[in-house]
Amino acid sequence: MEILETINSAQEALRINKLRSFLTSLGIIIGVAAIILLISIGSGLQSYISAQFEKLGTNTIFILPGKVQFGPQGGPPRAVNKITFKLAEKLEKEKSEAIIDIAPFIEINITATYRNKSKVTTLAGTRSTYFSIFDIKTESGRPFSEKDNQTSRKVAVIGKTLASDLYSAQDPIGQTISLSKKSFTVIGVLEPQGNVGGVDVDNQAIIPLNSARALTGSDQVNSILVRTTSAQTIPTAKTHVEKILKRTLSEDDFSILTQEQLLSSILQILGVLTFALGGIAAISLIVGGVGISNIMLVSVTERTREIGLRKAVGARSGDILGQFLTEAVILSISGGAIGILIGYLGSLALARFIQTAVPLWAVLLGFGFSSLVGIIFGVAPAIRASRLEPIVALRHE
Repeated sequence: MEILETINSAQEALRINKLRSFLTSLGIIIGVAAIILLISIGSGLQSYISAQFEKLGTNTIFILPGKVQFGPQGGPPRAVNKITFKLAEKLEKEKSEAIIDIAPFIEINITATYRNKSKVTTLAGTRSTYFSIFDIKTESGRPFSEKDNQTSRKVAVIGKTLASDLYSAQDPIGQTISLSKKSFTVIGVLEPQGNVGGVDVDNQAIIPLNSARALTGSDQVNSILVRTTSAQTIPTAKTHVEKILKRTLSEDDFSILTQEQLLSSILQILGVLTFALGGIAAISLIVGGVGISNIMLVSVTERTREIGLRKAVGARSGDILGQFLTEAVILSISGGAIGILIGYLGSLALARFIQTAVPLWAVLLGFGFSSLVGIIFGVAPAIRASRLEPIVALRHE
């Protein structure tokens, strides 16, 4: 019963100065909203990437330049050697029975142009097997074939965004598109894939590998995808590929990763990034806590006579301590609840542009942090109020 009375008294005291109570909670609101929003973006990005990797199945391995390290020491791979077209061709010629497909992949940013319209886009060059490995389908037209690649045909499959921006309502199939000032023919438009972490995946053009090689004038590729006959043959395929790479490259600075390893590495980096951004946002919670502490100290000064009167009629120091601490916690929890709501609504608004997800643990984290801030920063004012002597307090003006 005493607890309920303390809560009611604290709420009544806060209602007297509604505007001040709201402004005091503002730091908590902003901090919690930022944390929820950043976590929702990070979680959505992780979910999207996981879904994309699931499409690959368990029989895909990736060859990357540089050594990829896992754990706290991990980071972007640093390479001495380059993964090249010639290396991919060597792997193709010497592939074992455990390997079905090999798909080199090159990716650069270029300007795509159609008549008087232009757009900066991502150009991907690869083999036709790339579409089946990643389960990428066309909404209209067709993907290019291996024959298109072998003959270096200047054909392109473009994303939905690029098609809309350059061709508007016009059907792009059969139309020309200038990629880095080279003319290509659009033969397909990809199904929409959406945004990932603010990056529009539909803003891309995919062309045959040999055509990309001629366009860039470079022998370098970003990675090589290898599809094996089954998950069980991955160790055999990895050993075979590793032998060829060690025999060909001057330094042992390449990485051969399975789908699970690459996904784990990417999610680990995203997790650390999300945590770091959330930590930065949490600084505003500390600022909000300082604000609560300052306002509560002001409140103690303003209500000194009230505290003295309550003590004179029998209120214990513990009762005063409980009320002021409860007021601080109510301020922070209320701010936390509003912040969670704003963060959630913000994630829904962003979901129109990028994939977001608000996990339950993020909501609990928001409530937990806001409650903790209220307790920590409300203790000092509450103790000060509880230690006031009744006679001295009643004389205060």
